[in-house]
Amino acid sequence: MPTHRETILTALHNLLQTLPATALRGDVLPERVPAGGLMILRDGEPGDPEVTLSPLRYHYRHRAEIEAVVQGADRDAAFDTLTASIGAAIAADRTLGGLCDWVEAEAPRPVDIPVEGAASLKASVIPVVLHYSTSDPLN
Repeated sequence: MPTHRETILTALHNLLQTLPATALRGDVLPERVPAGGLMILRDGEPGDPEVTLSPLRYHYRHRAEIEAVVQGADRDAAFDTLTASIGAAIAADRTLGGLCDWVEAEAPRPVDIPVEGAASLKASVIPVVLHYSTSDPLN
């Protein structure tokens, strides 16, 4: 049975898979970026929880990351479209179907990455903060 944390990360990955860009989880950057763009979800860090007693609950502010990458002549517009679609998908379901208390993405800091013999990449890490609680830090 998957942990609550794994269930949340799977739900976030499933949400990303509804977007036009290719969504991977924990993979390495492939040699070719698909025409619609690429997103790689990284599990990130749950951080140190706040603890409440009676009942015992661990409240996490888990920081996952989405690596967003586009390539091509119109990469600025493609990157903007990709990041806006990620934001819209998260805003449409801030609790991931009730699994989280709140989900919020932070602003990307895009960079252009030159590729020898090909069009440059435009990429960014988009932090996604997942607020949730569990009764066990290993769950």
